[in-house]
Amino acid sequence: MTQDYVSIARNGIWDNNVVFGQLLALCPLLAVTGTATNGLGMGLASLVVLVLSGVVVSLLRQAITPEIRIPAFVLIIACIVTVVDMSMNAWLHDLHKQLGLFIPLIVTNCAILGRAEAFASRQKVLPAAFDGLMMGVGFTAALVVLGATREVLGSGTLFANAPLLLGEHFGFLEVSVIPEYSGFLLLVLPPGGFIMLGILLALKAMIDARQGNKPRGAESEPTHSRIFTAAGVLQPSTEGDGAA
Repeated sequence: MTQDYVSIARNGIWDNNVVFGQLLALCPLLAVTGTATNGLGMGLASLVVLVLSGVVVSLLRQAITPEIRIPAFVLIIACIVTVVDMSMNAWLHDLHKQLGLFIPLIVTNCAILGRAEAFASRQKVLPAAFDGLMMGVGFTAALVVLGATREVLGSGTLFANAPLLLGEHFGFLEVSVIPEYSGFLLLVLPPGGFIMLGILLALKAMIDARQGNKPRGAESEPTHSRIFTAAGVLQPSTEGDGAA
């Protein structure tokens, strides 16, 4: 049964957020979020892949048999990521050099394969596209928030090199938040990413506790869906289908 769009949006942006809800994609999260600009670029690339993969999987859901669905989903995602990677290399070359190998590694992002399996393969095109959009928005927001926090506290700037990486039209984003700031190197390095991620996860848990929210995705996922662990292992859902 198709979910209403409000619950899909809340699920993707907050309740089942790729980072703060599912704790997925932590490798690119910690590696590229030294600045908000890199986080924005990585997030937008992942958003495009999420939307396009959701649309394609939904369109082909009747043609893909259950026995080959996972390899088929991986192939679809890999093709889309290849197109995105080549497009960024052509039109956003500086940003592509900064993000490096992490663009092709979007293929291994368990969240994208998980949405294809748990949602897009069971829904019509519009809900599948909207789910991919909201998951992408939530993931991009997490990358930008973590990147901005680390950049401001670590370097005193915000969206540094935005014109160079994203184009001249994004020059307005570059701001010197703390002038003549000597910087705090730890927060720019990966260990600082772990520290800030832990703080942001604690803040989200506090907000959820105050609002009395149920655990992530408790009401928004189909009861017959399957879930992916952070290691990418497909496990049966414990709801609705009698699984142990």
